[in-house]
Amino acid sequence: MKKYLRSAEIAILLAAISSLIPSSAVAASRVIVSGGGTGTFNADLDEDEDIDGSHFGLGVIIREDGSAKGHFECLMAGNADILGLPLMAVEGKVTAGSVSGETATFSGVASVNLANGVIFRGVGFTVTVTAGGAGVGTLQLTVIGAFDGVPGDTKSGNGNYDLPPETVNTGQISIH
Repeated sequence: MKKYLRSAEIAILLAAISSLIPSSAVAASRVIVSGGGTGTFNADLDEDEDIDGSHFGLGVIIREDGSAKGHFECLMAGNADILGLPLMAVEGKVTAGSVSGETATFSGVASVNLANGVIFRGVGFTVTVTAGGAGVGTLQLTVIGAFDGVPGDTKSGNGNYDLPPETVNTGQISIH
């Protein structure tokens, strides 16, 4: 009987101690980055006489150690075309990330679909986002090792496709 009573006392003591740990300490061990909507570059990147942008969706968990898991998609099609392509979709698994205030950067490996059966697999990507809704949040995508120098690339010659930042047009990006 004393053994069970002692176990109960220890359990109560542990519960009391854990209640003293601020929830922010637990939450600080991981950050959730999520959102979706449309973005705009506020510019005509491919000189086809329309303002370019994308549809995006993301759900990412970033841990303190820099590891991450989640999913990212950037779709340029329909009303968000670019480079005269009927489709450009970057869909990837997130594997690493970091957070600084209201800004998060994450990276991973994606498939890039250019339609008509043209799909590149195993392509690296990096995304930097800032939290906020329309006119406030931002998203910047870099496709690693591909499409260097094509219209819209802001750093030609480095082997990557570095798109300029997009501003959230509809939807939201949250970092919490």
